[in-house]
Amino acid sequence: MPFMGQGERIVETHVDIETGEGTMGTHVARPVAPGPHPVVVFLMDAPGKRPLLHQMANRIASWGFYVMLPNLYYRTTPAFELDFTSRESFERMRELMSNVGNAMAGRDVGALFRHADGDAAANSRTAGLVGYCMSGPFAIWNAAEHADRVKAAASFYGVRLHVDKKDSPHLRLPEITGEIYVAAAEHDDYVPLDMVDRFEASMQECDVAGRVERYWGKHHGFAFTDRPQHDARSEERHWRVLADLFGRNVLGRSITP
Repeated sequence: MPFMGQGERIVETHVDIETGEGTMGTHVARPVAPGPHPVVVFLMDAPGKRPLLHQMANRIASWGFYVMLPNLYYRTTPAFELDFTSRESFERMRELMSNVGNAMAGRDVGALFRHADGDAAANSRTAGLVGYCMSGPFAIWNAAEHADRVKAAASFYGVRLHVDKKDSPHLRLPEITGEIYVAAAEHDDYVPLDMVDRFEASMQECDVAGRVERYWGKHHGFAFTDRPQHDARSEERHWRVLADLFGRNVLGRSITP
């Protein structure tokens, strides 16, 4: 059914995408207008594909985008939503997130683009990416993996952006042709600021378009209303950043978030 977002009226649907590794359930939201609309891939955080993320994807779609939000845990389970009150659920989340890596996410985003290639409502040759927490590095990785399509990518409190591993996202910065934005919270047990500093230095060495911002005084998860660390002003700041980044690079016009 049509949904009234912040801007254009949108329609949201569920699609099952066969990847060769399983069936990836995906929330798709797009304007009611026929398009084609540039694609935004919204990569979920560790607590899973859930109604809050559907609402966030819908908001981005209302700006004029064809938004795809996949269940990245599909190889193990068709659905998972963290119960924030359950220790057992937290343990299950840790198990699930440990089974998803950058290369897997690269293949998944490729499958999403191939699906969008076959939808007349989507313009998948011009795309943006956004990832949070677990998927922050996936957004950066895919900006390189699909550099021919990705014009902008954002990571909010993304983990493991600069690590001593062969698949560390910072090693792929030279391949990125779009603009990237990396946000980090000052207080974050998962993302130490010295790692953020190293990633920023690598960006400067590679002369990648984009910037790193530190949200001083804020905590990991500040953009999500279902987290105790939520900060309303920082959440709205994050929306303004995304609207500016995607508007300039992907949509080609200014956006009111």
